[in-house]
Amino acid sequence: MREVFQQELQEVQERLVEIASLVAVSIENATRAFNESNVSLAEQVIADDDKIDELAINLDELAINILARQQPVARDLRIVVSALRISSSLERMGDMADHIAQLARYRFPDKVVPKSLRKTFVEMGQLDVEMARKLAELLRTEDVQLAEEIRNDDDRIDALHLSVFEKVLGETWKGGAEDTVDATLASRYHERFADHAVSIAKKVHYLATGDWVAPED
Repeated sequence: MREVFQQELQEVQERLVEIASLVAVSIENATRAFNESNVSLAEQVIADDDKIDELAINLDELAINILARQQPVARDLRIVVSALRISSSLERMGDMADHIAQLARYRFPDKVVPKSLRKTFVEMGQLDVEMARKLAELLRTEDVQLAEEIRNDDDRIDALHLSVFEKVLGETWKGGAEDTVDATLASRYHERFADHAVSIAKKVHYLATGDWVAPED
């Protein structure tokens, strides 16, 4: 029974890595669709979100089944409970990628944001993609250095998010109401994507070290 239980825990980890890897692909495609006004990529991201949702639901069912049958304690219990919470955050990250893609599809064939903000959104997108890839690797290896890198990347995302607000509220902003709303929403989606990555990184850091202090927001 113990061997079966350990196999089930391994399956939980593998499923988390699978979902995180799909999320990384989705945010990469979403940011490309957003920055390049690529409607076919946007449609792919929107379709793939259903797959991410389904995998998250299946993982939750597995974790709940393990709790009911195995009644884990100590670290094993923390692993299963954390998997449920991580699954939820990954599903939300997929939603953020979907929202970014929805903006690209809605504004096609135009770009979503004015030229003055495009460099900022390219950088935000690159950081989100890097964070997603690091997160998948973190879930696979529990390398706590990756958790620290994710936290640092989030600080950069936050700074860029703030710069978008300063731009659209500044006296030199020439965008219309629709441009302002789209830029604000898109920036928020990128920022929330990163926040969920940090939340997951904290949980993995805790599981690996028993220390809940780092990485901080």
